[in-house]
Amino acid sequence: MAAPMAGRAGAVLRDLALRSARLRGEFPTVQLTPRRWLNLQEYQSKKIMADHGVTVQRFFVVDSANDALEAAQRLKAKEIVLKAQILAGGRGKGIFNSGLKGGVHLTKDPKTVEQLAKQMIGYNLSTKQTPKDGVTVKKVMVAEALDISRETYFAILMDRACNGPVMVGSPQGGMDIEEVAVTSPELIFKEEIDIFEGIKDHQALQMAKNLGFQGPLQQKAADQIKKLYNLFLKIDATQVEVNPFGETPEGQVVCFDAKINFDDNAEFRQKEIFAMDDKSESEPIENEAAKYDLKYIGLDGNIACFVNGAGLAMATCDIISLNGGKPANFLDLGGGVKEAQVYQAFKLLTADPKVEAILVNIFGGIVNCAIIANGITKACQELELKVPLVVRLEGTNVHEAQRILSESGLPITSANDLEDAAKKAVASVAKK
Repeated sequence: MAAPMAGRAGAVLRDLALRSARLRGEFPTVQLTPRRWLNLQEYQSKKIMADHGVTVQRFFVVDSANDALEAAQRLKAKEIVLKAQILAGGRGKGIFNSGLKGGVHLTKDPKTVEQLAKQMIGYNLSTKQTPKDGVTVKKVMVAEALDISRETYFAILMDRACNGPVMVGSPQGGMDIEEVAVTSPELIFKEEIDIFEGIKDHQALQMAKNLGFQGPLQQKAADQIKKLYNLFLKIDATQVEVNPFGETPEGQVVCFDAKINFDDNAEFRQKEIFAMDDKSESEPIENEAAKYDLKYIGLDGNIACFVNGAGLAMATCDIISLNGGKPANFLDLGGGVKEAQVYQAFKLLTADPKVEAILVNIFGGIVNCAIIANGITKACQELELKVPLVVRLEGTNVHEAQRILSESGLPITSANDLEDAAKKAVASVAKK
């Protein structure tokens, strides 16, 4: 529902701008977002939507088999779908260490729900996106299963090219929208919304028509579209994507599955939503880094990368690889860095047994290089650094920073530029 971190670095590489660029037919440049995504479970996102009047399937969330049975009986549905609640994708084809196959099951018998829940709750579910040992399922969602007579796609997202919200829709739903944009671009409909005036009735109706809704369903779909837009604004979302946005044989328009991305800058006024953040499936070191407003992503190499800025982080990882090394991670300090953050960053890096060298690559624009240098010397002295340290600093107050490092008496290797830094870091590991 909300963009999951289960895919580690791969999940962070996904940027909202990529989707809008593809839909405009532009070349899909990949960007790295420096902030970790807010992680919401499926049931949390559906509750947010339901609370804003958006039509979703009726459901209950439970943490025991007995409660699952009770929930199934209370639904009084013709058919019930039971879903394991984890952030990772691929639940349907996952395997539990209880022996149960599949994290999503359909049944018409409430007693079967109870038996399935017994094999889900408390057991690890392994999918293509989870660690090898899987993720422990603590809750399951017991929901009304609805037949879908037709599937469409609908999304609202912030588009920089339009300086505001844009609706994107297609009558071809239930599949990868990027594939539709490539194979059938005429089936992609886009409508800009004036953020000051809001969505107009005729815009919502036209989009419903473009999505292929007919008769009374057209107005129902338009009403849902307006409610989704109101939700988008109220929760400070950067994207609300519904796929499928479908109709049922009974004449309902339902948001069957959705993905919501939030503006991290609005955390101060969306405290209830951000308090839901589920960090249970993130690596402990990533959670620890987040406490100090550090952005950490673990990789599988042995050279730690300590940088400021996501683009510089990617470049640093790439140039290490090009020179025959392997990055162990990247750790992004961001802009408003303080000495205490530098210390904590070194503490995190040196705690990783895989790390055999550290490369510091700082380009000081907003960042004061002298603050970095003071933080480095303090960390090296107090943590008794035992691995080679290569430092490349450039930008604001760099001469003062170089003086601090040179007078520290610490075994720090200075580098002239990024290429030089990468070569020295790789060489320091090779000497071991």
